Amino acid sequence: MEKKIKVVIVDDHDMVRMGLITYLHTELDIEVVGEGKNGVEGIQLVTERKPDVVLMDLVMNEMDGIAATKEIKIKHPEVKVIILTSFIDKEKVFPVIEAGAFSYLLKTASADEIVNAIRQAVAGNQVIEGKIAGLMMNRMQEEVKKHEKLTSREFEVLQLIGRGMNNKEIGEALFIGIKTVKTHVSNILAKLEVADRTQAAIYATKQGLDV
Repeated sequence: MEKKIKVVIVDDHDMVRMGLITYLHTELDIEVVGEGKNGVEGIQLVTERKPDVVLMDLVMNEMDGIAATKEIKIKHPEVKVIILTSFIDKEKVFPVIEAGAFSYLLKTASADEIVNAIRQAVAGNQVIEGKIAGLMMNRMQEEVKKHEKLTSREFEVLQLIGRGMNNKEIGEALFIGIKTVKTHVSNILAKLEVADRTQAAIYATKQGLDV
């Protein structure tokens, strides 16, 4: 018999957890190995039970799903976190995706869709609810437009920032003075709407501009 997929459920609503457990117990290849009502309990369960997948709610007392997902991915990067929530606003979607969530489903998803997402996660395939996928696509398009605002020289500086170069190294690579580099960096931060060069470097990496 093949190894079962171990699942931990984290949700602050008892009825939601009970409903998920009841259905998942009918699946021969899935085993629910723990349930928690907040992020703190979720992290503890992941450490103790070593699941393959976590079904994670977003809004919970004591520790929400965003913070819990981030902590789990730092300590247990192999665990796939599937967000199962009612929220589709970008203020929650983007932070939890950036925290390391693998898939994103709404609680309106059918039991079969949730089971499929669990199996797909183990296989390495993401499942993103349609509205969420749309938000992510719009954000990517907005980010592309941001670096299109850069001058050709600013674009070159951003590429070198993405490669981890400091101002002195950038100046030497482009044959310009450090003061000029600083001016370019300041303009880049403003146009990309980021706070510092670390965030600019992350942006460059995400957009594949650091090659």
